[in-house]
Amino acid sequence: MEIIMNDFHKTAKEMLDFIEKSPTCFHAVANIGAMLEEAGYVRLRENEEWKLVKGGKYYTERNDSSVIAFAVPAGTVKGFHMAAAHSDSPCFKVKEKPELTVEDHYMRLNTEKYGGMILSTWMDRPLSVAGRLAVRGTDGIQSRLVNIDRDLCVIPNVAIHMNREMNKGVEYNPQVDMLPLFADVAFDTDAAGEPETADGSQEKPTLLGLIAEASGVDVEAILGEDLFLYTRQEGRFLGAEGEFVLSPRLDDLQSAFALTKAFTESTPAEYINICAVFDNEEVGSGTRQGADSTFLADVLDRITEGLGADHSMYLRWIADSFLISADNAHAVHPNHPEKADPTNRPYLNGGIVIKFHGSQKYTTDGISAAKMKDYCERAKVPYQTYANRSDIAGGSTLGNISTAHVSVSSVDIGLPQLAMHSAVETAGMMDTEYAVRALKEFWVE
Repeated sequence: MEIIMNDFHKTAKEMLDFIEKSPTCFHAVANIGAMLEEAGYVRLRENEEWKLVKGGKYYTERNDSSVIAFAVPAGTVKGFHMAAAHSDSPCFKVKEKPELTVEDHYMRLNTEKYGGMILSTWMDRPLSVAGRLAVRGTDGIQSRLVNIDRDLCVIPNVAIHMNREMNKGVEYNPQVDMLPLFADVAFDTDAAGEPETADGSQEKPTLLGLIAEASGVDVEAILGEDLFLYTRQEGRFLGAEGEFVLSPRLDDLQSAFALTKAFTESTPAEYINICAVFDNEEVGSGTRQGADSTFLADVLDRITEGLGADHSMYLRWIADSFLISADNAHAVHPNHPEKADPTNRPYLNGGIVIKFHGSQKYTTDGISAAKMKDYCERAKVPYQTYANRSDIAGGSTLGNISTAHVSVSSVDIGLPQLAMHSAVETAGMMDTEYAVRALKEFWVE
């Protein structure tokens, strides 16, 4: 099958490439920073004075895992046009002192769940480890990204011969069933041509040793680490006409990429454009770099100060501001259509999903929905609606959390996908480009 690279395929391919280069939230934010700098954005550091100018383009990071970028109009400012997504995805976090040896043969890695995961999807597929290191340097402790860029470990299933009830449903214990096989400590490394230790014994592999090798630093220089398992699955097109995409971390790097692409290709007219990508949404956002922090409010305060405006002007800007919270949405499932609401039924390739929730897990109301529909119609982008079945509890997202700190009108949207929180998820090939077009319409005001 030959895939014609129109704008939809091109944007989807760029998105898949972005995700492949972003195995962790730290890599995602670094790659967003690279996209911003290529577009002429200047990095500001939170511990330095900000000197802003009209028409300027800036960004700042917190914890290497959250980023907020902003573009200032050349003329009069009426308020803020903001859009937010998140950089993290459900996965396994590697614990401190991770090596666990089984019967002097196998070595496993001790891990724990990060976020709400479909555990079974992580089994029997090649995995590796990536994240961030805290390294002792000449100028103190430095942050450094690391990725063991090869197939490293696997979480093996129990054979059906040993559990005949496997296909009737299995409850997985994360401390027992989900630990990845990392090494064979009884492996004859001498026969494989590997050196022995000074006393002639076989040197046992360690994760930290591999991490040090991959990052080009000495083990002794590594003082701390934030490491995660990630699946080695490469994103790809599938379907009879290449109309679907299959990839890890679509929730929510698909939205994060769409926001960043649209943002860097837009020039503000009367509103300060804000693109925010927060960390830790999958575990409740309650961190200094999450949506439930002061990060967004801090940046807005500093923008106001940097432009020489007072607090009264800030409040007037806030009153005329709007936030688009972008976090992927559940599409109707082909095998279980009954799981979707009877009347609000989004589909892959059907366009942007506007999300509603009576208890305000999503912040959309009639006015904010109307604004989002207007942006979509002006951009000639289709839109759909989503609501949970009334008898099924849904998740929450960034919008209601962010607006608790910055009181602005807000809409929750997402791109439709299947198998949310699986190790590998499915989405529509066309929907990323739809999001880019609608967001560009939003950001040219």
